[in-house]
Amino acid sequence: MSNYVIIGTGVAGLGAAEAIRKADAAGVITLIGDDPQGFYSRPGLAYYLTGEVGESTLYPYQLQDYKNLNARFLRGTAAQILPQEHLVVLSDGKRIPYDRLLIAIGSSAIRLSVPGAALEGVVKLDHMEDARRIVGMTKRARTAVVVGGGITALELAEGLAARKVKVHLLIRTARYWSNVLDLVESEIVETRLHEEKIITHYQTELAEILGKRGKVAGIRTTGGQELACDLLAYGIGIRPRLNLAQETGITCDRGILADEHLRTNLPDIFTAGDVAQIFDPISGRSVIDSLWGPAREQGRVAGLNMAGQEAVYTKAVPFNVTRLAGLTTTIIGAVGSGLDGDPVTIARGDSETWRDMPDAIIAQSGFDVNHMRLMVANKTIVGAIVMGDQKLSAALQAIIRDRIDITSIREHLIAPSAPIADIVARFWAQVHASRN
Repeated sequence: MSNYVIIGTGVAGLGAAEAIRKADAAGVITLIGDDPQGFYSRPGLAYYLTGEVGESTLYPYQLQDYKNLNARFLRGTAAQILPQEHLVVLSDGKRIPYDRLLIAIGSSAIRLSVPGAALEGVVKLDHMEDARRIVGMTKRARTAVVVGGGITALELAEGLAARKVKVHLLIRTARYWSNVLDLVESEIVETRLHEEKIITHYQTELAEILGKRGKVAGIRTTGGQELACDLLAYGIGIRPRLNLAQETGITCDRGILADEHLRTNLPDIFTAGDVAQIFDPISGRSVIDSLWGPAREQGRVAGLNMAGQEAVYTKAVPFNVTRLAGLTTTIIGAVGSGLDGDPVTIARGDSETWRDMPDAIIAQSGFDVNHMRLMVANKTIVGAIVMGDQKLSAALQAIIRDRIDITSIREHLIAPSAPIADIVARFWAQVHASRN
């Protein structure tokens, strides 16, 4: 009987456990986790923060799901891996034997390193305990400063604003999320932030957090500006948790390096999720994915390989559905550079197609803003951003994922003032009909 040990109780760890159990009904599965809340939806924390969902909805696993796994859960921290002895040593000294081991311990929020970062009232949004702490603080906080220019910082700003806290958002660059969004898209988000009464400060960096009696009292920027506040929230990026792997002698780069089977350089040790940097046979590069969907799939593939079933992980076309300033936004594929030649960027606004397209999945509707941007290469669409109504998102995902030849419509797409939503919709209807 095989002994499987999984370090990490996030989506990658649970995905691996499910795959192992389906492949091996008799094996012993042990999951080790240091998050006291166990498995929950981390993407859902933003909606918990705004008050749109209750805490119970963040737990997708029910009692029967855990029973079906027939696994042992240990609360603790893996302090050491002894690969020669096939042992995991916990911080309390317990020694857990394994035949195959998965490291799926994820990533952690990058910490602020400015004076005052240890003051009471400095918060991040890394896990459930952080979210609970922030919600508790909003009952007393009146003004908050949020630092960061990506999705997490925006989630913090909107969550605090939804709880009636006055919010200042500090962004280092000249516009919001400038490495992903184009100028028009940034302006759409910024306009909606203004409508939510979130005050945005551009090209502004935090220099110091000011305190009074051990608590946050304000901030000072590198330009010398001071803002009074009683809460400082930050979202400045994440970093894979590599210490355990590095101390074990596992080869690491930006993440734990693994082949397409999720195997590391050490025998019987696998990795998956945010901590993993996995070889992608299509691009020939080792890449990190920090999204929920890829983490689950990596866990599944790792679990199958741990159970002796040969499986290959192939990086899918990135597909990320998020919400920016209340606006559902889907980001598909490469939105900054092409894969087969210099891409042409085309963007258009609203279209009746979004409202009339049949057989579509509508994430949200009724927006005053609908926007689409395509990255069109020589023969394919390599990337897309859809903001607002999402009726074309599934079609675009398939067109980009399957690298469907769009030569027949390319000149129409890039023509001045082309109704690109209508063109894509008609093209997809023809492709869909030919497949059925």
